[in-house]
Amino acid sequence: MSNLVIIPTYNEKENIERMIHRVMALENNYHLLVIDDGSPDGTAVIVKEHMSTYEGKLFILERKGKLGLGTAYIAGFKWALEHNYEYIFEMDADFSHSPEDLNELYKACLNGADLAIGSRYVCGVNVVNWPMGRVLMSYFASAYVRFVTRMKIMDTTAGFKCYKNIVLKSIDLDSIKMKGYGFQIEMKFTAYKMGFKLQEVPIVFTERRVGVSKMSGGIFNEAFWGVIGMKIKSWFKSYKREVATA
Repeated sequence: MSNLVIIPTYNEKENIERMIHRVMALENNYHLLVIDDGSPDGTAVIVKEHMSTYEGKLFILERKGKLGLGTAYIAGFKWALEHNYEYIFEMDADFSHSPEDLNELYKACLNGADLAIGSRYVCGVNVVNWPMGRVLMSYFASAYVRFVTRMKIMDTTAGFKCYKNIVLKSIDLDSIKMKGYGFQIEMKFTAYKMGFKLQEVPIVFTERRVGVSKMSGGIFNEAFWGVIGMKIKSWFKSYKREVATA
């Protein structure tokens, strides 16, 4: 069964063509689903121009506007499950995540992880081209999430991941409410509470060289306050798996 890489995009014309070619060149038979939120720069057009070259391996979901990172991934997860992919990956379009590291996440899941996390902080601080203030904000945000949730995860906001499909089948995806970095935390926390094995894989994160960052203060605010609300709700919520593992 094939592996599916999900990449949300908004105005990524400078990156998406190179990213497509890099992912398609990897071993392990990766398919790629681009979820484009109505990019006015023509990102979706570039993807569709390459679909005949990579027929049956490259796909696109087009949405009518910026609906949030979390909703893009939820749409992608549902599409992946409908098409029976066994391993489902999250990845950025801007090369902050090296496509070659997909193989390391895949290997971790083959060796027993249910959710493999590409981690910037599991072996020190492996971030390139970030100002120190942003590094500290990200690092201590993860420390805050660990304190609140008790997850033993160094990089709780990481967005480079591989799920076994059993994890996504077991989670009520419509119950995931946060949209930015909070989404990444909420998905990890839900998998953790359901008893799945989370494993961090060391990566080097490199800030984008071209295109515009989608970072905003509102994203961090959602993560900060959302984590508290998520933890409180967890006291009253059942995390029983709906799908039994093999």
